[in-house]
Amino acid sequence: MSAEQVAIRTSYFSIAGNATLAIIKALAGYFGNSFALIADAIESTTDVFSSTLVLLGLKYATRPADENHPYGHGRIEPLVTFVVVGFLITSATVIAYEAVQNIMTPHKSPKAWTLIVLGAIILWKELSYQIVVRKAKESGSSSLKADAWHHRSDAITSIAAFIGITIALIGGEGYETADDWAALFAVGFILYNSYLIFRPALGEILDEDRYSELNHSVRVISVTVDGVKDTEKCYIRKVGLKYHIDLHIIVDGSLTVRRGHEIAHLLKETLKEKLPQLANVHIHVEPDS
Repeated sequence: MSAEQVAIRTSYFSIAGNATLAIIKALAGYFGNSFALIADAIESTTDVFSSTLVLLGLKYATRPADENHPYGHGRIEPLVTFVVVGFLITSATVIAYEAVQNIMTPHKSPKAWTLIVLGAIILWKELSYQIVVRKAKESGSSSLKADAWHHRSDAITSIAAFIGITIALIGGEGYETADDWAALFAVGFILYNSYLIFRPALGEILDEDRYSELNHSVRVISVTVDGVKDTEKCYIRKVGLKYHIDLHIIVDGSLTVRRGHEIAHLLKETLKEKLPQLANVHIHVEPDS
């Protein structure tokens, strides 16, 4: 299965899981008098929309290169990640506003059974995070990684809600707003997590070279090709799920232009065979000194 297919299938998993949990959280929060659970439901609802955007972005990113897009359509992926971050910030703002309103307005303590619901949600969301982040690494998708962190942030906000409800139940009268404070804590985590998701996607848009491991692999493979004495520059940029390489190699200065050309083509074929995540490999031939 290709990296693109892995990423798309995982997006369907995220959409189905978030939609189901949003309904469960909303019902449990409403009938269990817990705003922290309702806040969780709001976040899960935005997660459904963001996961759908990730899916659409991944499908668009897999479109082949054409005359107007010679490097393919992969740039859509970090752009989708920016939109996902926007959803996170928006949901955090709504949760913070509602939490403050609830803190200022007297209300009943949450029901004890909401803790059982939260416990199950925490386990499921952490499992979902582990599944999605593994597939994100497998496919190299930044937007899928953002989606994985949605699952992790959901687990953390659920833990905060669990603690808040527990405090409200144990403390009794006067502690009814504990789960609202927990919701505010969750907001801080969501905003911090938004930055962690945003930063790598920004690096992709700016062609930031952050791929030292791949750089090392390219250099090691290159010198195994007959005729390549060494490598000089090696620049890497990520476009969608693929990587584009600009590589300078050093060859015997007495070789003919034709032979240098043949070595460059052989190296390109070797790199793309051994590193299937590569898209374009541009090779510049330098004579040795």
